[in-house]
Amino acid sequence: MLIQPVVLSGGSGTRLWPLSREKYPKQLLPLIGDDSLLQATVRRVEGLAGVSVAAPMVVSNEEYRFVIAEQLRLMGKPGTIVLEPIGRNTAPALTLAALAARRDGADPVLLVMPADHVIVDVPAFQAVVVQGAKLAEAGAVVTFGITPDTPETGYGYIQSGAAFEGGASRIARFVEKPDRATAQGYLDAGGYAWNSGLFMLKASVWLAAIAGCRADILAACETAFGQGSSDGEFLRVDKAAFTACPSDSIDYAVMERLAAGGREDLPAGVVLPLSAGWSDVGAWDALWQVLPKDESGNVKQGDVLLHDSRNTLALSEGRLIACVGVDNLIVVETADAVLVANKDKTQDVKKIVDALKREGRSEGQLHRKVFRPWGWYDSVDNGARFQVKRIVVKPGGQLSLQMHHHRAEHWIVVSGTAKVTRDKESYLVSENESTYIPLGSTHRLENPGRLPLEMIEVQSGSYLGEDDIVRFEDVYGRSQ
Repeated sequence: MLIQPVVLSGGSGTRLWPLSREKYPKQLLPLIGDDSLLQATVRRVEGLAGVSVAAPMVVSNEEYRFVIAEQLRLMGKPGTIVLEPIGRNTAPALTLAALAARRDGADPVLLVMPADHVIVDVPAFQAVVVQGAKLAEAGAVVTFGITPDTPETGYGYIQSGAAFEGGASRIARFVEKPDRATAQGYLDAGGYAWNSGLFMLKASVWLAAIAGCRADILAACETAFGQGSSDGEFLRVDKAAFTACPSDSIDYAVMERLAAGGREDLPAGVVLPLSAGWSDVGAWDALWQVLPKDESGNVKQGDVLLHDSRNTLALSEGRLIACVGVDNLIVVETADAVLVANKDKTQDVKKIVDALKREGRSEGQLHRKVFRPWGWYDSVDNGARFQVKRIVVKPGGQLSLQMHHHRAEHWIVVSGTAKVTRDKESYLVSENESTYIPLGSTHRLENPGRLPLEMIEVQSGSYLGEDDIVRFEDVYGRSQ
């Protein structure tokens, strides 16, 4: 049996602001341990007993493609990255993945996992996955119900029906996020589980199910996939065709129709119980729940000092955080923003992000440190007519051949060697040397060495926005 991991990585994680940003969301961050949540999701299926596991397939949008490719490369697990030109929810995303899995005539069992979940007990998770794989291989559509331990109002619920084979139950019904009294009633009654968003099913079974439930989604995805193109590890679908695809979730499009009393022409929908320390890390209080705590219930990450404080999460990316006499707080420091919130109100962090968007502020979308396919830059200072950036270019990386209408640039090499193209000349700039790029000059920066190139860029001019870039050539396929 072949299992194809399918990692859905399209979310923006706004409730974990300021650490998670629209352009660099939570699944790309190492919130727990050294791996990012996406890397931990991929690593979770290593060593599954009795089955073969294919290279990961990640479905994401264009914005994250190079960071995802780099994170997979660092793991030694290069895979396929299916790029959505626009978000259309999870049902179209899974349909694209199933089409990609079937393109060579194979029909693997798809293990569908959101990229931003946490599972603490990996052996327990793997044992249930092996159970689910057998059911999926036989033609069932399997979802995993998290054994609830609190009357959680932030999750949907699955009610189990009649017993099925292999330790599973038929899905009786899906229930939307309840109020607290209703959630407590589910716990008291038994037979209810949190809806995890994890699925297992054969690629052909999903395509048949989506054809029977939402033929319009399948038709749009088939057109978009058929008119798409392949670029190394990236599979791009046709933008116009995919934009015309209806937006729907896996649950609404298919799973609810598989519940008891559904149509007989559809495959069996079953739920397996899963108790493995699962969390969707949807907000800061959920992250506090899964992280190790001290004897006072505090979670500390980074440069943090706490005194007489309880049940608090304090996370610093740089500056010292000091808390005295606080209780039940979330304190998060990044280079350009600080969040202080009551732990019971963390769902409302999204309202801050919405306000930032309304005001056109960059802190809602970007970190001060911005990742690019060639490396990254950090805007360390700026004023009315100047900006200072720290730039790191990875070995072999190169920026696009470009020009600016409104700014000139001074480049000072701190370490490594830079290859500079300026109009018709090319030359090397070594440590403690500098060069000047006049306004309107066509230029490119490259790292020809084997070590990272670190430099300081000083921009000056009447306008210093990132949209003042005219690209002539780009090895990473970025359009103007």
